[in-house]
Amino acid sequence: MFSKRYKFSEWSSSDIPQVAAGVYAIWRGEELVYCGMSGRQIEKNRHKSKFGLITRIQSHASGRLSGDQFCVYVANRLVIPGLQQEDLPRFASGELKLDGLTKLYIHEHLEYQYLVVDSSDEAYDIENKARAGEIFGVLPLLNPIT
Repeated sequence: MFSKRYKFSEWSSSDIPQVAAGVYAIWRGEELVYCGMSGRQIEKNRHKSKFGLITRIQSHASGRLSGDQFCVYVANRLVIPGLQQEDLPRFASGELKLDGLTKLYIHEHLEYQYLVVDSSDEAYDIENKARAGEIFGVLPLLNPIT
């Protein structure tokens, strides 16, 4: 059903269509970290050169917290708890940036897989089932539906 897993460090080598609605799962080893969907209103946007699933995965791979809830979750729950006291002055000086550390974490530790679907309604339904543990048999760490 879902694609094979791809490392975020190699995200551009996947076969994600340029325009598609879909559902994706993000893994850290065998731990399900996050489930999401992309392609809302795909029916009205099929004419675009790039839309939906590929742009969402690209956004996650960037590590930028602005406008990307997944990256915010990764920074808050996975990156910040691993910081050391000696890192704090490096943030103050601008030597360290949370976006950069988040991108590094995503690229070093996380993989994704995806499923292309025909409609945004189908993507939304499968995403909810995945977040509720019905697709993979476990709840995602960062965005479960309980």
